[in-house]
Amino acid sequence: MVPRLNRRDFVTTLSSAGIAAGLGGFTRLARAGEKPASRNGVIRVGCVGIRGKGSHHMAGLESVDGAEVVALCDIDESILGSKADAWEKRTGGRKVKRFGDYRKLVEDPEIDVVSIATCNHTHTLIAIAALEGGKDVYVEKPCSHNLWEGRQLVAAARKHGRMCQHGTQGRSSPAIREGIQKLHEGVIGDVYMARGLCFKWRPSIGHTPDEPVPSGVNYDLWLGPAPVRPFSHNRFHYNWHWHWDYGNGDMGNQGVHEMDMARWGLGVGLPKRVHAGGGHFMFDDDQETPNTLVTIYEYPDEKKMLVFETRHWITNQEGFGAGDSNAVGVTFYGSEGYMQVYYFGYKTFLGKKREAGPTATAPSNEYERFIAGVRSRDRQDLGVEIEDGHLSSGLCHLGNIAYRLKRTVQFDPQTETFGDDQEANAMLTREYRKPYVVPKIV
Repeated sequence: MVPRLNRRDFVTTLSSAGIAAGLGGFTRLARAGEKPASRNGVIRVGCVGIRGKGSHHMAGLESVDGAEVVALCDIDESILGSKADAWEKRTGGRKVKRFGDYRKLVEDPEIDVVSIATCNHTHTLIAIAALEGGKDVYVEKPCSHNLWEGRQLVAAARKHGRMCQHGTQGRSSPAIREGIQKLHEGVIGDVYMARGLCFKWRPSIGHTPDEPVPSGVNYDLWLGPAPVRPFSHNRFHYNWHWHWDYGNGDMGNQGVHEMDMARWGLGVGLPKRVHAGGGHFMFDDDQETPNTLVTIYEYPDEKKMLVFETRHWITNQEGFGAGDSNAVGVTFYGSEGYMQVYYFGYKTFLGKKREAGPTATAPSNEYERFIAGVRSRDRQDLGVEIEDGHLSSGLCHLGNIAYRLKRTVQFDPQTETFGDDQEANAMLTREYRKPYVVPKIV
């Protein structure tokens, strides 16, 4: 059987780190024994997209007391078969339902919640279908492929009264929650800027030819809303991230994690002005998205600024990581010092002498928070509620729009449009290939 996470051991570990209080009402909630979603007290989970991050969903959700992964779905028959066989063996022979089409899974009345770890361009499409099917949803980051569809996802969650959690884990770390609370309480004074970094060692993807679709792959379903193009391995497993039809570059891949922490710490939503510069440097390959990008988000009313940088090659860590490691995190700048937030912890440096201040580390408990929110029906108990997921994903989309237009864009956070700038407004959504159309929620 899969080992279950023991809450007593979990909280004891946090207590020894001095941060168990970061669980707050969540610890109370997990023990309160509210009525579960299913008849027998077990919350039944269906996982859509199981090749990469989906495997993490499977193990993480299964580890939560009172939750069981009962269904798997993937467009690749070989992956579905091998993963399902291995899962049944891992769970002591417990049978798992197998689906090649997410539309069949979300219709199943014996599934309570759906987790989604497919490609970015199908996140919102599948999530809304699951919400309309009466399921609660855990959707991977970014929750949307463009800003408009992210707002439709929020609207769908509200319309159908379902819980929807976003797959950025920073807010589910008790240590990071403590750090952001201290930031808001003034530990480094008045905070005026955040700088997010996403520096990752990513070699060139090279070039791959167009070729026949591999046997057992439902390529039409994989393409979903995207236009039809010949199959190529550089537009399929993982490398789809670097093509605009399916992904959002590293800004919307790894970067959205740090973007969410930066926006949370600054206490802001969407900006009024966005600048971006970058390009596809160093490598001659099939990648379409930039591998180096710097974006600046201005909040003139709040007198704050968010700066974000992504790079596919690292010559420095700037305080995050060491040696040949990746460097991802956020630095907050205040009138009395600065704070560095990373996965999973924070450090503070105070005054002109940069003396060490409060610090803590603790792992994320995103799957426990999701299941707790499913039980309580209280959005505040989720790790990252979908409204926050939409706003943080939206920042990534806005940065990419400014980059692709090669100019500064003026944005209206209230209407979530670029006003009269029709060229920019056209990039807030996409032309959807039927029948894979994200609906407008009214």
